[in-house]
Amino acid sequence: MTSGCEKVSTYNVDSSWWRYQSPQGDTVSAGSPLKLFRFSPAAREILEALENGGELPVSASSVITRLVTAGAIHPQLAPAQQVAPHATDVTVVIPAHNESIDHLAALVTSLNGVGKVIIVDDGSTPPIANIEGAQLIRRETCGGPAAARNTALATVTSEIVFFLDADVSLSTMQRPWADLLFHFHDPLIGLVAPRVASQQGPSILQRYEEAESPLDLGEEPARVSQGTRVSYVPSAAMMIRTALVREHNGFDETLRYGEDVDLVWRLIENGINCCYVPSIECPHRTRTTMRKMLKQRYDYGTSAALLDQRHPRAASPLRANALLLTTATTVLMGYVYFAMILVVPTMVYFMISLRSTSIPIATRTQLAWKGLLSTTRLFARAIMRAWWPLFFIASVVSLRLGVMLTFSAFVPPIVGLLRKKPGYPIRYLVMRILENLAYGAGVWAGAIRARSFRCLLPVITVRRSVAR
Repeated sequence: MTSGCEKVSTYNVDSSWWRYQSPQGDTVSAGSPLKLFRFSPAAREILEALENGGELPVSASSVITRLVTAGAIHPQLAPAQQVAPHATDVTVVIPAHNESIDHLAALVTSLNGVGKVIIVDDGSTPPIANIEGAQLIRRETCGGPAAARNTALATVTSEIVFFLDADVSLSTMQRPWADLLFHFHDPLIGLVAPRVASQQGPSILQRYEEAESPLDLGEEPARVSQGTRVSYVPSAAMMIRTALVREHNGFDETLRYGEDVDLVWRLIENGINCCYVPSIECPHRTRTTMRKMLKQRYDYGTSAALLDQRHPRAASPLRANALLLTTATTVLMGYVYFAMILVVPTMVYFMISLRSTSIPIATRTQLAWKGLLSTTRLFARAIMRAWWPLFFIASVVSLRLGVMLTFSAFVPPIVGLLRKKPGYPIRYLVMRILENLAYGAGVWAGAIRARSFRCLLPVITVRRSVAR
């Protein structure tokens, strides 16, 4: 994500950061997925500078590269010290279909300062009228967001293109493009995405979307990579180097949903660094009814099989260690005593496998316990978002699988309830369960249409790992 520490003033360590000091050197646990790093005593000065925001020594380059690549630290650019593209080097592309002319006009006004704004009327009826300050491109038939963006992309002449959904609402005081541009001082960065936060509102649905929107990837910065905490970023707000998106053939127009995920994964697979910058926010309108919200989740689920065909195993519903998964299965099936017995060898195995790290036994136990809890939560989530139809049918003949489905339905929502503490707990649980069911139904519908069920298969590992 960065080509050298000399261009970046400071770094923030990831929330997963943990460091243990010993005479033989320092051990760091951080990143997504969680990784262990071992450093010689000579690197201690660098690690302490990272934790305290101090000045980095000249010798820090190799250490910084390792940690940034793993998502263990995140660069914080100092705009005044960087050479970045100017706002006039940016073209904003907004696909629109039957959007309110007043909302589009307000959005264009809020984009004052960028080089150019292009609105693509994707077969709206009636056609969208011209809006002052924007170039309007008309498509006679609706081809979907991917086709609309590609149509505009063919006319873009600026260095940077900023894809923005028509549902985004910016005030005239917000200038997210200006802050995002500073990240392009590094030639290795090809894509930068802000946080797409849901607009606040008084209704229960709006408050739920504010907490659980699939477009909102959280408040922690991250490198974007498959199988990590932030495995993609949505095209609702996405800034890319124009040459790169053209070189990699733009958006796949055969994908009605998941076209943004596909583009991001293609960039990553070709060695392009992509980063998520949640300190910059672009508010996004929420769905107005429960029916529309559930349809959105269903539609997102239908893209899993097609994404798996293009990126094998990247859309897998679960990645887990075999030993941790076995123990988590007994927990969800309600075999309490059997699970307690399995916990002991599981903990011992991970304590022994981590003995070469010089980490104290108590800390190794904590890491193993964290891995087990995380695996249990992620397994329950996968059951509800991918496998619930199978478990529902099997529960007719197996009480234990019925117990497993019931636990899986409630474990992730209860964890979310404890973390976010919404003021409407019962309705939060109901909506969380319903949206998981809707997404899972979409996954199966998409798999049946694509005649491929590989997107439903888990990725099981046998090497030591700590799930996050």
